[in-house]
Amino acid sequence: MSMTRHIGPTRATLIPLFVRAAAVGMAVLGVLCLLPGAVSAQEKMEPIPFELPKPMFEGTPQNLSVPNLQKPLGRPRDPFLAPAGVTNVALGKVVTSSDMEPIIGDLEQATDGDKKGAEGSFVELGPGVQYLTVDLGAPHDIYAILFWHFHKTARVYLDVIVQVADDADFTKNVRTLFNNDNDNSAGLGAGKDMNYVETAEGKLVDAKGSRARFVRLYSNGNNANDLNHYVEVEVFGRPAK
Repeated sequence: MSMTRHIGPTRATLIPLFVRAAAVGMAVLGVLCLLPGAVSAQEKMEPIPFELPKPMFEGTPQNLSVPNLQKPLGRPRDPFLAPAGVTNVALGKVVTSSDMEPIIGDLEQATDGDKKGAEGSFVELGPGVQYLTVDLGAPHDIYAILFWHFHKTARVYLDVIVQVADDADFTKNVRTLFNNDNDNSAGLGAGKDMNYVETAEGKLVDAKGSRARFVRLYSNGNNANDLNHYVEVEVFGRPAK
């Protein structure tokens, strides 16, 4: 009776497999490094030097009747790391809006560098769902978006959504970076982010190196009234290569 013995892979057959797997891994890594906004391992990362306005109220109220409300951190926000040399590329850039005739102020105030939040330093848009769009002028790799709706008093703005896109109409390569509209009342899809109390620190959104030319921010009134406000919008990035 003849017997057939199963012979497993030999060292000679395994070595080419290992080499092939390593080559595939390196190829995948190379593709990832070529993605828009990707940061190479050799690139220096450093904290973005945010310049924050002075607080206009002390403490954070605990009795705001807003669902899904984020608890106050109770300390300054942790440093946010980005590639060295990243700057606020939104400063002085063109701003458009769903409400081109604001109730108070001018749209340009959203990118004029004035973050104080006092009377005369913010733009007030009409009630309901409204958006504000910043045109960066050219594609940029965006790492962080920092914005202040209103920080004169503690407020919670509703249905806050932050998107980036390649075109002004937001039809090409639209990406949502933040969305706390958990019931889809703004009609852009339900989000899982939490509501938060406005403070002088502003709201910081991690853009993860997204490449885009246009940044759009939505809101749907606040817990005090139906109006929408913007003190300042900052976009930290660098021109796309």
